[in-house]
Amino acid sequence: QLQASGGGLVQAGGSLRLSCAASGLTSSSATMAWFRQAPEKERKFVAAIRRVGGGTYYADSVKGRFTISRDNAKNSFYLQMNSLKPEDTAVYHCAVHANRVITGLVHNSYSYTYWGQGTQVTVSS
Repeated sequence: QLQASGGGLVQAGGSLRLSCAASGLTSSSATMAWFRQAPEKERKFVAAIRRVGGGTYYADSVKGRFTISRDNAKNSFYLQMNSLKPEDTAVYHCAVHANRVITGLVHNSYSYTYWGQGTQVTVSS
């Protein structure tokens, strides 16, 4: 099970840190990711990280502003969001695939098996 938290309302330019607790995650080869979905829009990739090795991947729209990280001992991963913009407003979902997702598919939501319930992030202008 995945439990996302940390969303909220913040002014443009502010920061938020999202957390995803992944209970029962034991696979050392897991790939973990964040996606977001704005109202009436499709779900979009934000960032991904490999449980072993820590390789990271980002959508162009968040590069340099967002940082994904993980704490394997806590079975958790995080999304530090800085310099937030109104267009970052969305429901953010954490996702995990127990096995390694090939690099070319880390941005694809169909690559992930387990999904959290989502946490709302609202950025006011």
